[in-house]
Amino acid sequence: MVSGAVEVGEKGMGYREEPDLLQEVKPELVEPETPNGSAPGSAPEVRLTWRRWVIVFLFSSYSFCNAFQWIQYGSINLIFARFYGVTSFAIDWLSMCYMIIYIPFLFPVAWLLDKKGLRLIALAGSALNCLGAWVKIGSMQPHLFPVTVLGQVICSLAQVFILGMPSRIASVWFGSREVSSACSIAVFGNQLGIAVGFLLPPVLVPNVQDKEKLAYHISIMFFMTAAVASALFILVIFVFQEKPQYPPSRAQALIHTAAPEEYSYLQSILRLFHNVNFVLLVVSYGLNTGCFYALSTLLNRMVMMHYPGEELNAGRIGLTIIVSGMVGALISGIWLDRTKTYKQTTLLVYVMSLVGMVVYTFTLELGYIWIVFVTAGALGFFMTGYLPLGFEYAAELTYPESEGTSSGLLNVSAQIFGIIFTISQGQIIDNFGTRAGNLFLCAFLSLGTVITVFIKADLRRQNANLNNEQTKTLGEVPQTSTVPLYEESNI
Repeated sequence: MVSGAVEVGEKGMGYREEPDLLQEVKPELVEPETPNGSAPGSAPEVRLTWRRWVIVFLFSSYSFCNAFQWIQYGSINLIFARFYGVTSFAIDWLSMCYMIIYIPFLFPVAWLLDKKGLRLIALAGSALNCLGAWVKIGSMQPHLFPVTVLGQVICSLAQVFILGMPSRIASVWFGSREVSSACSIAVFGNQLGIAVGFLLPPVLVPNVQDKEKLAYHISIMFFMTAAVASALFILVIFVFQEKPQYPPSRAQALIHTAAPEEYSYLQSILRLFHNVNFVLLVVSYGLNTGCFYALSTLLNRMVMMHYPGEELNAGRIGLTIIVSGMVGALISGIWLDRTKTYKQTTLLVYVMSLVGMVVYTFTLELGYIWIVFVTAGALGFFMTGYLPLGFEYAAELTYPESEGTSSGLLNVSAQIFGIIFTISQGQIIDNFGTRAGNLFLCAFLSLGTVITVFIKADLRRQNANLNNEQTKTLGEVPQTSTVPLYEESNI
């Protein structure tokens, strides 16, 4: 545990007393007792704590493990198909089950996130991820394909408890100048897991003909995964905390003062669907991320069609896509924290994703694999870098609604389009070739670009912080709170 340490927000060097910023909250909505034990009606203190970095990196780590298990079959699709004696399409379903399981379980899990908080969801997600990894250990014989399916389904259920958390963790634990960067770090772990899922399986499981040797190599991968998942689950039990003692931003402090009984999960969903800008974002996010899911699932098959015997390079191309995307995600997160230009940044990244997809499509079959590495890296920088942008843009468009609910709806859209695109593109590739399959994705990325143009930049969370900041400047509120200097700075 990390309890007992001095908080970053303690009074001292680097802090100053400032007027409170929550004057717009009606007295009847203020909680009877604030976190610092002050009298009813006073606003909670705003502080940052170093524990926020522990929380986000721990979440990022078990998200990494779950994402690795998503793509570990797809990155060596043909090897697993031969080992279990099934078709490549059956192995594709081991990836697509992640998308299918997410859809019916989103709303129950999002409700739990809102009612029970971050810690319960973190425990459930890491526990299921660990359980699924151990179930797969029982599937290391060619006739045990149903067991590996069961293990993957359990891991798919764990994903439901993971995908909606990045923006929620960022808002609950991080200051207003950090939320986009923190969300990018949280998404970073998931993307890193996919990257390692492309790189490691071809190394650990070589394409040997002897099934006994193949089973041995598969067992090494499964045991390593189970060990990592178990260690992360133990860390979550002892380290992961629900929320900081004090709200980290004015927007969070405003939410803290609202009475919990006034919140209705169903009404929140209805309000989100009445938000036209958010609905447009849901569709555009689903199109972009669905294309990414299809591309990741079918990458091994596409590369092997043009470059036979290049299993290792197929995995490395997938690694290149994800690593460049992680760089793009971090850069976009830092850029958003500094500029708050959500609409312009999202549109630019979307357009460049489309351009990257077109270039990748027409260079895949040229016969020069080094060109595929370059074009795939450029595509990944923008397409994968778009993921945290969508989460943060949704949080801005829908504040003060729960970030878990808005993120969940974005992910449902991504899963639905991912299933449709994976099945459709797979059939198109088998019948008409990789170029036709990739042009199919280009068409939908074009549609997503057009939809993004019509989204208005309604930055509600940003405006809530600014409105409170203006009121502070006017000195309308007598209360004080301890606020770190760097949260006020543009640096």
